[in-house]
Amino acid sequence: MMNEYSFDLQRFADSNVQTTGTQSLSAEMKTYYGMELLENAKPALVHNQFAATKPLPVGGGKTVEWRKFGSFDKALTPLTEGVTPDGSGITVSYITKELSQYGDYTTVSDMLDLTAIDDVVLEITDRHGANMGLTLDTVTRNEIQQGTHVIYAPGKDADGKKTEVLHRYGLDKTCTMTAELVARAATALKKMNAPTFDGKYVCIIHPSVAFDLRNDPDWVAAHQYAAATELFSGEIGELHGVRFVETTEAKIFRGDDLASNSRTLTASAAANGSATVSFDGGTVAADALAGRYVLCSGKRVKVKSNTASQLTLEEAVTVADNAVIYPGEGGKDGLAVYGCLFVGKGAYGVVDLSEGTEVIVKPRGSSGTADPLDQRSSVGWKGIHAAAILYDEYIVRVECGSSYSAEDKSN
Repeated sequence: MMNEYSFDLQRFADSNVQTTGTQSLSAEMKTYYGMELLENAKPALVHNQFAATKPLPVGGGKTVEWRKFGSFDKALTPLTEGVTPDGSGITVSYITKELSQYGDYTTVSDMLDLTAIDDVVLEITDRHGANMGLTLDTVTRNEIQQGTHVIYAPGKDADGKKTEVLHRYGLDKTCTMTAELVARAATALKKMNAPTFDGKYVCIIHPSVAFDLRNDPDWVAAHQYAAATELFSGEIGELHGVRFVETTEAKIFRGDDLASNSRTLTASAAANGSATVSFDGGTVAADALAGRYVLCSGKRVKVKSNTASQLTLEEAVTVADNAVIYPGEGGKDGLAVYGCLFVGKGAYGVVDLSEGTEVIVKPRGSSGTADPLDQRSSVGWKGIHAAAILYDEYIVRVECGSSYSAEDKSN
């Protein structure tokens, strides 16, 4: 029977090794590894696949520019025979974003070189490709999550009666994604004349949200129309003219634990219209919560500073003795909230990743005196990226809870 061995790459990693030598792989091998990197990145580039792609401005500085054209008014004045009418001017605006570079690498000991170095490089390149995809897609996601058109899912009581929610911190587990919300978001995009992707809008959702939505009787699973339609990466189904794409990288809003040993804190004394609240129930370092938000008796307030037993807030609050203080970055009682992005074509743009990414392989022996015994090689990637909202009105963010709001973490 053949024995199987598993290796922890980090056992052989040394983050301080410098690789400044001149030796490198052949051009053919670098091309091969570069293609492998991009192929492994593609499945993670869920948000990027719906963006308007802009070539990297080689030699054009550290910024990228997208051009936006305004719309024309309707030409409702009848033409007069023989008279040339005044034409319409076109308004042009520009959106500029600064380019940023991202990257990571792994240093590998010769202890790991049990087979050819190329096999080890290929495996690590695969891992870094996925890491690159997740990294750059998250940059895009964080940018487009800043759209200003937001719909909050209503709450529901035990009898199914709906309650309007006006803020993120009012969302709870009953505020799930529904067919009605999908229709509302699609209608909002239609009213803004947002272009479609071959007649459909797209929504990017988390698996926890998809779990609730799949129970709708009008839900059409992707396999039912896959033969006639080319599916997007991650596409799972369609509802009310919206194609849904699922990814664990869809945005989750949920604050970290308030204490090192507790998610919440407890007011140790009542506060009546005061900006200071005494607490216990957890270990908190001085100013560890400064700049964060907390929920005190349902009110979301920002923490100015804190000691090990007292919060100083930017606004006065009224809190009863023993009242629970929750993280305030997510929903009600600190629950997770999901940002579901409904988008039209051309809503946002990104730079072309095929022009700005690179795999870097430093074989053993390439580091000169920094590695006198040729014990280390390294594999890494770096990429230039930028993303921008081009048409804010072509993005609608539906914020909701889910059946998993009590357990999912922020991302």
